Amino acid sequence: MCADTPETPDYKTTLNLPKTDFPMRAGLPKREPKWLERWEKIGVYDRLREKNGREPFTLHDGPPYANGHLHIGHALNKTIKDMIVRSHQMMGFDARYVPGWDCHGLPIEWKIEEKYRKKGKNKDDVDIVDFRQECRKFAEGWVDIQREEFKRLGITGNWDDPYLTMAYHAEAVIAGEFQKFLMNGTLYQGSKPVMWSPVEKTALAEAEVEYHDKESFTIWVKFKVANEDHKLSGAQVVIWTTTPWTIPSNKAVVFGQDIAYGLYEVTGTPEESWVAVGDKYILADNLAIEVMKRARLEKDQYTRVADVSVEDLEGIDLQHPLHGAEDSNGEWDGLRDFRAAPFVTDTEGTGFVHCAPSHGMEEFELYRDLGMLEQMITYNVMDDGGFRAELPFFGGTYILNRKGGEGDANKKIIDKLVEVGGLMARGKIKHSYPHSWRSKAPIIYRNTPQWFAAVDREIGDDQDTYGKTIRDRALTSIDELVKWTPAKGRNRLHAMIETRPDWVLSRQRAWGVPLTCFIKKGLLPTDEGFLLRDDAVNARVVAAFEAEGADAWYMDGAKERFLGDDYNADEWEQVFDVLDVWFDSGSTHAFVLRDREDGTKDGIADVYMEGTDQHRGWFHSSLLQACGTKGRAPYRNVVTHGFTLDEKGMKMSKSLGNTIVPETVVKQYGADILRLWVAQTDYTADQRIGPEILKGVADSYRRLRNTMRFMLGSLDGFDDAQKVEPEDMPRLERWVLHRMAELDHEVRSGYQAFDFQGVFSAVFNFATVDLSSFYFDVRKDALYCDGDTLAARSARTVLDLLFHRITAWLAPILVFTMEEVWLERYSEEDASIHLTDFPHTPADWLDEPLAENLAKVRRVRRVTTAALELQRQDKVIGSSLEAAPVVHVEDPEVVAILRTVPLDDLFITSGVVLTGDPAPAEAFRMPEYDGISVVFEKAEGDKCQRCWKILPDVGHHAHPDVCGRCNDALG
Repeated sequence: MCADTPETPDYKTTLNLPKTDFPMRAGLPKREPKWLERWEKIGVYDRLREKNGREPFTLHDGPPYANGHLHIGHALNKTIKDMIVRSHQMMGFDARYVPGWDCHGLPIEWKIEEKYRKKGKNKDDVDIVDFRQECRKFAEGWVDIQREEFKRLGITGNWDDPYLTMAYHAEAVIAGEFQKFLMNGTLYQGSKPVMWSPVEKTALAEAEVEYHDKESFTIWVKFKVANEDHKLSGAQVVIWTTTPWTIPSNKAVVFGQDIAYGLYEVTGTPEESWVAVGDKYILADNLAIEVMKRARLEKDQYTRVADVSVEDLEGIDLQHPLHGAEDSNGEWDGLRDFRAAPFVTDTEGTGFVHCAPSHGMEEFELYRDLGMLEQMITYNVMDDGGFRAELPFFGGTYILNRKGGEGDANKKIIDKLVEVGGLMARGKIKHSYPHSWRSKAPIIYRNTPQWFAAVDREIGDDQDTYGKTIRDRALTSIDELVKWTPAKGRNRLHAMIETRPDWVLSRQRAWGVPLTCFIKKGLLPTDEGFLLRDDAVNARVVAAFEAEGADAWYMDGAKERFLGDDYNADEWEQVFDVLDVWFDSGSTHAFVLRDREDGTKDGIADVYMEGTDQHRGWFHSSLLQACGTKGRAPYRNVVTHGFTLDEKGMKMSKSLGNTIVPETVVKQYGADILRLWVAQTDYTADQRIGPEILKGVADSYRRLRNTMRFMLGSLDGFDDAQKVEPEDMPRLERWVLHRMAELDHEVRSGYQAFDFQGVFSAVFNFATVDLSSFYFDVRKDALYCDGDTLAARSARTVLDLLFHRITAWLAPILVFTMEEVWLERYSEEDASIHLTDFPHTPADWLDEPLAENLAKVRRVRRVTTAALELQRQDKVIGSSLEAAPVVHVEDPEVVAILRTVPLDDLFITSGVVLTGDPAPAEAFRMPEYDGISVVFEKAEGDKCQRCWKILPDVGHHAHPDVCGRCNDALG
């Protein structure tokens, strides 16, 4: 610290300056892979499992889909999980993590189909087992790729033995779990409108649907009053729809019980019009003006001629607009049902709703409850979205083309309505519309025979502690058995479960676990004996799947094999639909938590953690599945994170060029920077990432790294013989112990609550504010210049205690950096910070009175250092060591406290005069610190060439040009 001149000895070599090989520049992208290799070599995860007597803690992994490289959402998700697992391990648990993958389903099947299409082959011409084997190989390849990408992020877990939904045991368990629904009476076959993808030709679950803007045709259609002797005879009811393709399937029109309706007569028309003078239309009064405007009528071209009461409406029948159309073969000649319905409003449309119960759930439920479904259901739309060939006018047309764009059906229907005089107006509307999240194509609602799990049917089992139906058990679990982080997750899932319909279990695809059941030929789904329920048959299926996988269901002779000698195979039909992949992932608790040695005793996970979209996905399906088979939720905690947006808060999109790829971040900054970004965000809400944000994260990392480097350098050569007991330490060190005890509680509580932002913020602020900017700043002089003094030894003892705690507290977040810091001191071949626990921090380190006193001291310090900084800026002094300020403090209690601490060390000056006298007018003051003022004075004496303090005794000791303290240190 002294200048090296010919006239004076080189005192710099006598200082205890920090010594460490810990580099300032991290070089994480190149160095992190070496730590990964080291962890694998010494078997860190397996060695942690050998720690006996610990309470298990299990985070059950929601399986990512094995079909592509990781995106930033994957990185966020897996990093949060890793922080949960690592922090609980270091808090004393046996924290297990079995990573897994979702391997069945349409995205993989679609990829294989694409390969066939490019070769001009049809999937249906390929042997189904061969096709399934190709799907399996495709998934296996992506599992291997994603596994390495996850490991590169520093994610710990049982990577050598993950779970796969396509593993034979998994497929056997999934089949067995399905059979529980078969046996307990909740499984049934029904025909109702389901979300259907014409492009993919399969039913979809709500979790497989996303909403995008779509431009749709919108039409206003006339339904004539059929009653000749009614006062409304000759009038027409007008409906509005954005799905013209549903008009051929119309079976009814409904109105609102509490809506005011009127009869409106046309008195004039524009030159081109689909209405005529004298036409009478029944419309909701609130919507009449808008409807007439759509028909291009001015206000003077129509008039309201009469009220239309609900009693009037109840007394009429309607004709379909295609009634009596030439060559229609009588398809639409029957009268349309006309009645009130609770879902009709007068906020949009016409005040009437056209009903095609085959394509709308509200209409379906209305006529189901009325017992009229049989006459209301149509089967006009085929699985590819085309109309059945024999449907008059429209047979062979398609709602969508094969790429998901607009087909020819809507236009044909609109043109036909114009031709027969059934159209009043038409237009287009841009609105939010459901799309398949896989093909990105629009979907439709289509009535098809599907297999369902009834959520309100009493379950035939003895697991009714939390309710007798799936819905009751699920709602009870949500309210009584599960803790939600953030709390609003409870409300979201509760609302979904409270109103959800029965679960559609079946998909019309090939790659998945089949619905392993048989139905009796010649019987209806409602007939007794329709489903075969036989434990022996079920057991044969599960055993075959365990040995051969689900492909066994598709082998020649499978039906005879499974039915055995007890049944005539010719009398039974084997079901070949496959299970919804959400049933697969919803069943993972059974073959991971229940069946594995590293699972849980009760088959229940301590925590499920996924994105907020999984309230309608994995959280949802796991809850339904487990409530149907084990009577309760399979989790105790549910933690959710938001979506990752770009720096402007926009959704990431390849077309916008604003995507952030984890691999790119890792190559530029290192995985620890990505992990630190996760820790610094409030993951419970949507979070942002981008180049500028990552630069800020990297800056925080550098500041923290410098703190760790200072500790390492100052601890060079420190050993147990130099340690000082807490009770013998100076007050400043005891205050640091107090802060460590406070922080230990805060860190543990934060990790227990999955609050990584709170943990990191607390530790970072402590390291950079309390330590680097205060404690280290104050104690550098004693550490560098003292000899074997109590202050120096106490400071190094505290640094040792800090080292062990900060490295451990941050190890779950900065897995690579804290390992590097740890190995800088403990270089044994099998050493690792990740094999340690959070150090025990004695509660008696807490000292609130001392902390309150230090807070008062630090306020005085802030005023003093601010006063000296002004002098430095004015170049009156070059450093604070040139000063010996006079500090005026009005509060006698604070003066007494200040007299117990070494003020020149605290203020980093060569001297301090403390007084309770009133300060002169020219004294420096800060408005926010009342009663404290500082008068600047220069230090008197000569400069010590070793510690640089200016003191009167310099030059009066054995060693020339040093102060007494430095002379003693030199010996």
